[in-house]
Amino acid sequence: MFGTTQSRTVITRLNELGHEAVFVGGAVRDFLLGKEPTDIDIATSATPEQVKSVFRNTIDLGTEHGTVLVIESGEPIEVTTFRTEGTYSDNRRPDEVHFVTSLEEDLKRRDFTINALALRIDGEVVDPFKGREDLSTKTIRAVGNASERFNEDALRMIRAVRFVSVLGFELENSTKDSITLLASTVKTLSVERIKTEFDKLFQGTFAHDALKLLAETNLSEALPLFPPRQDTWLQCAPFRNSLEGWASLMIAGNYDASEVVRAYKLSNKERLYLQSIQKFFKIRQLRAYTIDDYYVADYSTLVSVEKMVRAFTNQVTIAEDEINTAMNGLPIHSKQELEVKGEQLMEWTGKKGGRWLGEAIQAIEHAVLYQVISNEQNAIKEWFLHEYECEK
Repeated sequence: MFGTTQSRTVITRLNELGHEAVFVGGAVRDFLLGKEPTDIDIATSATPEQVKSVFRNTIDLGTEHGTVLVIESGEPIEVTTFRTEGTYSDNRRPDEVHFVTSLEEDLKRRDFTINALALRIDGEVVDPFKGREDLSTKTIRAVGNASERFNEDALRMIRAVRFVSVLGFELENSTKDSITLLASTVKTLSVERIKTEFDKLFQGTFAHDALKLLAETNLSEALPLFPPRQDTWLQCAPFRNSLEGWASLMIAGNYDASEVVRAYKLSNKERLYLQSIQKFFKIRQLRAYTIDDYYVADYSTLVSVEKMVRAFTNQVTIAEDEINTAMNGLPIHSKQELEVKGEQLMEWTGKKGGRWLGEAIQAIEHAVLYQVISNEQNAIKEWFLHEYECEK
């Protein structure tokens, strides 16, 4: 049975009032592929006003485009009125939207046949464009005329490549040809929309094939900071996560972290990760990791750096288990693990707090890390009073 209890309730209530209502979109596709569906959406012949009159708790998500968020027993469910769309003068948004009562007309406006599927509450699949056939042959095919679909929204071309990465499908020839012809129009897209697609592309099992397609279809020429070293970049895929994907783009293009952050408007978390990758990649071009490196770095960062070392340099790489052993073998992993605090140092010395306290804790941290002393209060006290203090 497809859908949550709440989503099935929404469809059932609309059906009972004489409105056609069906599950649509990627969730139906994933269900037919035997995957766990997410982001369940409903399409209906009911207008936004009719939808709002049926359900008590609703939120407008853009009623001019037909979408109402229905809150059913605590679950938010998007319900969108069947519609057709006018011209797309900005290669992104339709200039006008017309509500219709025909499900097939609604499915006709969608991007790819595998997404132009609907599922009725009784399990019947509505498939006017042979999407199930393309699912079985693992094909990405535009609905109708591919050039028209891509002229409507240029992001669909990047979405096509993203589906190659996530699903492992291939582009149908005319769809690929249209992307190659219209690739330059992705320059009209906001970088935020492109970034969202790349986050998903980088997480795909078949990211290698997707990156190769970006170059083959000329999309690479229209994208910000696309690395020129594509052959070696491909060796980094698949990626452990989207962060590693962005980091590999940075290293492949020999860009500074700040360039990538600005070009794709990355978050602070992503910026910090790229800066860390950049730092340790530079280190690895000169030497192996030290105790200090293992102490301050994240395991995932070093593992990703080694993948890039393997792809972009002639250095001998350090295996994951070696990194893991080195990190696990550290006597402490942060200052918070020290068996003494500033209060004990003040008690031992009779001094008040001040800059000396931070310097002393740092010295103890270093001594414990390099196993000059053990991380035990008595050992630290002995060393601190009879060696550290005496040397000052």
